[in-house]
Amino acid sequence: MSTVKAYGAKEEKADLKQMSIDRREPTSDDVHIEIMYCGVCHSDLHQVHNDWGGSKYPVVPGHEIIGKVTKRGDNVDSFDKGDWVGVGCMVDSCQTCSACKDDLEQFCENGATMTYNSKNKHLDGHTFGGYSETIVVNKEFVLKMPENLDPKGAAPLLCAGITTFSPLHHWKVSEGDKVGVIGLGGLGHMGIKFAAAMGAHVVMITTSPEKAEDAKRLGADEVLISKDEDAMSKQEGSFDFLLNTIPVGHDVNPYVNLLKRDATMVMVGAIEPIDPLHGGNLIMGRKRIAGSLIGGIKETQQMLDFCGEHNITSDIELIDMQDINDAYDRMQDGKVKYRFVIDMQSLKDAN
Repeated sequence: MSTVKAYGAKEEKADLKQMSIDRREPTSDDVHIEIMYCGVCHSDLHQVHNDWGGSKYPVVPGHEIIGKVTKRGDNVDSFDKGDWVGVGCMVDSCQTCSACKDDLEQFCENGATMTYNSKNKHLDGHTFGGYSETIVVNKEFVLKMPENLDPKGAAPLLCAGITTFSPLHHWKVSEGDKVGVIGLGGLGHMGIKFAAAMGAHVVMITTSPEKAEDAKRLGADEVLISKDEDAMSKQEGSFDFLLNTIPVGHDVNPYVNLLKRDATMVMVGAIEPIDPLHGGNLIMGRKRIAGSLIGGIKETQQMLDFCGEHNITSDIELIDMQDINDAYDRMQDGKVKYRFVIDMQSLKDAN
């Protein structure tokens, strides 16, 4: 066991501060990783604030991890020392249930081990995430990073990337499809990039006209202002697929009206009750509303390979570890374009 520097919160809604945590020694099936960059996700903030209930303290967040292999177990032959690798939202699962056998570890029937705030199978207590110097992860949950990708911009791919890629991939979005991406934030900007790379006609759907120029820079073909009732009416029944990234409860009825017959809107942002849905909007057209949660390890690797092929990374702002509390405040206020990423050298250099 080794003791390393980390940043975490010791109680609900407390500021994050430097602390020490323990990491296990690698087993024969483990990879020891020096963390170079770690993305900042809204889930980090929610766990620190206990917004969803059940947070375990101290919370050391971070599940968008990019680093270099420093050690590997005897049974590990797919990674070498010095390789750039990634770790996302999960670090283990039972690997025996039907979900795991279907490469859907995020739906593990016995409960996936999340990168932080899950029961630690190896040490007492719970897991600690990527706001730390190092991490030790089972080889099956370590991802190969394409060499051409900027590792800083690649960090958010491990959550924001797979969260938006997975529904587009699962519902087989392809060339010529008309795809609406609802909400332009950390998730929405990745949804635009992926859908455009898949050859879709991409429509950014937003309440904010001032976001139009940036949406087109990211790859949107057009912008639809959802507050404009006339514009929304003109596009009713024309979308093959909608990716809804709005992170809070909202009225989904106007968006359902945009769907073609037999088309789907997938929710990836609002993990809370949404406003009442008019059943007739679904019935008249056999339309669907579905949900999606990150992706399994196999699909996450497919996403990274797709990013390598199309040179896709996130638009980021690089920060020092010591600026994380200010970053959380800005994230709550929507004042980031589009993801924060921590330069972990700032933690290594700290006293």
